[in-house]
Amino acid sequence: MSEESIHQPHDKLFKAGFGEPANAAGFLRWEIPAALSEKIDWNQLQVEPGSFVDSHYRHTESDLLFSAPLALLDSDTNSKCLVYLLFEHQIAQDRLLALRLLRYMVRIWESWLKTHSNAEKMPVILPVVLAQNAEVWKLSPRFASLLDIPADLKDSLQTFVPDFTFRLIQLAALPFDSIRGTPAGIMTLRVMKAERTARLLDDLVWDEALMMQVPPESTELLIRYILGTEIDKDAFDRRIQSIRQRELRTTTMTLADQLRNEGLQKGLQEGRQEGRQEGLQKAFRRAARKTFWKPWKFVSDRCPQASRTH
Repeated sequence: MSEESIHQPHDKLFKAGFGEPANAAGFLRWEIPAALSEKIDWNQLQVEPGSFVDSHYRHTESDLLFSAPLALLDSDTNSKCLVYLLFEHQIAQDRLLALRLLRYMVRIWESWLKTHSNAEKMPVILPVVLAQNAEVWKLSPRFASLLDIPADLKDSLQTFVPDFTFRLIQLAALPFDSIRGTPAGIMTLRVMKAERTARLLDDLVWDEALMMQVPPESTELLIRYILGTEIDKDAFDRRIQSIRQRELRTTTMTLADQLRNEGLQKGLQEGRQEGRQEGLQKAFRRAARKTFWKPWKFVSDRCPQASRTH
């Protein structure tokens, strides 16, 4: 399966789950250093418009930008921070990830300045990368690690070198039961983690106590995502039938059936459309062959005078 074909489900699930500020705040507040996290007013976290990733990476990554006020000692200061959440669902690690982040951060500041042209200072950006990886990446989260700085000139060059660190959250290194946040946010990350490691039918994914707390619209997205993977459909059905809570089992089974029927109807419609297109192409080829092999007949049928002159 190509990266292009799987991009859409990953992207939809990520943005549906974490495009909701409550879900993003519930997760991120635990993933940013405590001394800083406690200064961010997570209750006022809001999504900012725009995407900043390079066009050729849009099949393997998605992004969300949030803003939130900082709780400062100076109450007259209306400072804000921007939390940039980059979701990586590529398989291989990129050693130049920090360089990409620097480009994205510059784009964010440039975009911000378009609407704050008179501002004397720009907001701080907290870059966070959420990696949907199957194996842990050995990747430095510091930009300066990409630069060839001679050891004996480190102190002299330090003031000339741009540097920042980013928070790298790797699902491969995050146990299922240590993911924190809202029920919908936790379920989203558990499913995304399980997809990379072929564990979509594990008990920790089908945690009934957690599933009961997930809103119906989020449950639909999660089931739709699971059905869109190369999962054993019979094993999936048995997993649903094993749900102990009767109402939850009935709801999940009904939803799964609806989504399968929806997929079947879509497939039939696409098949009919492809059949019509193939029929038109065959008719066109037949007409083209007749025209090509008997040009005199084609002309004479439409222009008797031309036929007589020949």
